[in-house]
Amino acid sequence: MAKDMTLLWGSGSPPCWRVMIALEEKGLQGYNSKQLSFEKGEHKGKDVLAINPRGQLPAFKHGNITLNESYGACLYLEEQFKNQGNKLTPENKAEVALMYQRMFEGLSLFDKIKQSLFYDRFVPENERHDSAKKRNAEGLKDEIKIWEGYMQTTGPYLAGKSFSLADVIVFPVVAFLFRFGLNEEHFPKLAAYHNTVKDRPSVKNTWPSNWKDSPGMDTLKNL
Repeated sequence: MAKDMTLLWGSGSPPCWRVMIALEEKGLQGYNSKQLSFEKGEHKGKDVLAINPRGQLPAFKHGNITLNESYGACLYLEEQFKNQGNKLTPENKAEVALMYQRMFEGLSLFDKIKQSLFYDRFVPENERHDSAKKRNAEGLKDEIKIWEGYMQTTGPYLAGKSFSLADVIVFPVVAFLFRFGLNEEHFPKLAAYHNTVKDRPSVKNTWPSNWKDSPGMDTLKNL
């Protein structure tokens, strides 16, 4: 079954990582896996463009079905393999609603990360302003405070007592924050969540290889 699946991915990318976690959770090991280098521009190569004309990762195929949006791929895997591996959708309708809410709020968190951490990458040098950098950093901090507040009232997982699609999708973004030095003392509930989920087998088995071999950064230590 998994032999009919192909995933092209890049290490350290939250969108790629979430699809890998979903495949692990559903017991779909053994799929065709090809790691590509963002630094070498391999995500713009012909193998990726044949699946994803945007030249972005992940690029995922199941037989003749193509899913290049990571949210869509995770939802598809849960729907098509609901009776295989770990169930990722809660039974309780309130938790289902919360799961979807947190999943799509994760987009806001990732957007704030990109705006703050990768400002210099996306904004031409002659258009950069210190005031914009400060505003983006404050926006990211406010967003993280929202998630810290969520974990004070919900837990141990994002949608309640059970690990769900919300965790599959958002945990890689949370891990990205701590990779960039988010201070655990400033955000203890989010840190506790991170420390719980990072030891889950599906997460450990797919932990970014480039993170294993190099130390994290301290960019966010004073946030």
